[in-house]
Amino acid sequence: MIIGRHIIAELYGVSKDLISKEEKVREIMEEVVKEAELTKVGSVYKQFNPHGVTGIILIAESHISIHTWPEYELVNLDVFTCGDAEKAEKAFKLFLEKFKPKWYRHFVLDRG
Repeated sequence: MIIGRHIIAELYGVSKDLISKEEKVREIMEEVVKEAELTKVGSVYKQFNPHGVTGIILIAESHISIHTWPEYELVNLDVFTCGDAEKAEKAFKLFLEKFKPKWYRHFVLDRG
């Protein structure tokens, strides 16, 4: 029995302009949640000095979290949804479209 899909990813070669500041990271995260038709419960973001962001969106289906390292052009991403596994896949594809990494690696865990 599968109750959820958990995608853990590392995105490499992401533009520093997209991942340095909380405002842009928040914009992308919120767009993905909306476009993937997930149910946002709440969110928290932390801007680091001089750059870099950590954020988490609690969704009714579980969570999405992000950690950015602009100095390495790196994004660590977690997408976990319970129920419809296609929503996790859709959210992950949207993150790839918006962050445009030069390459990435990811692991898919079917939970339950």
